[in-house]
Amino acid sequence: MIDAMDRKIVRALNVNARQSFREIAKGLGTSATAVIRGVKKLEAAKAIGGYIPVVDAAYFGFDLTVIILLTINQGKLLETQRRIARDSHVAVVLDITGEWDSLVIANFRGRADLNIFLKRINAMAHVSRTMTNIVLNTIKNERRIPV
Repeated sequence: MIDAMDRKIVRALNVNARQSFREIAKGLGTSATAVIRGVKKLEAAKAIGGYIPVVDAAYFGFDLTVIILLTINQGKLLETQRRIARDSHVAVVLDITGEWDSLVIANFRGRADLNIFLKRINAMAHVSRTMTNIVLNTIKNERRIPV
C-alpha cells in the first residue's frame, strides 16, 4: 500500500530521478535511510520499474511516429501483441476496447523504415486489418503520473 512518504518520494523522482537519496531526503525533511527504504519498497513492489532518460526520438533520427490500430483474429491476440512488442521500433502496445483490438505506437527513421515494418505486420497470420495514422505534432507525451 502506498503511503504519504511513498508519494512524496515518487514526486521527487518525477522532478529529477538523478538526484541522490540524500538530496531527496533533504527536500522532504526526512532521512536518507527513510528514502532508501521507500525506494526499495517501491522497486520490490514493481511500482517503480526503472530509471530511463527522457529522450527526443527525432534527435536520434526517429522523426516519424505512428499510431497503428490492429484487428487480430483467431484468439491469438496476446501472442500477436507480444510478437509485435519485440520489435525495437515499437514503444507501446495496448489491448483496447472498441472496433479495434490493439493499438501500437512506434517510431521510425522515415517512410521506407515504416513501410518495411507495416509489410511485416500485415503479413502476420492473425492480423486481419490495420489502420496507420502518422503523428504530425506531439502536444503532450507525459510518462509521469500525478501521485
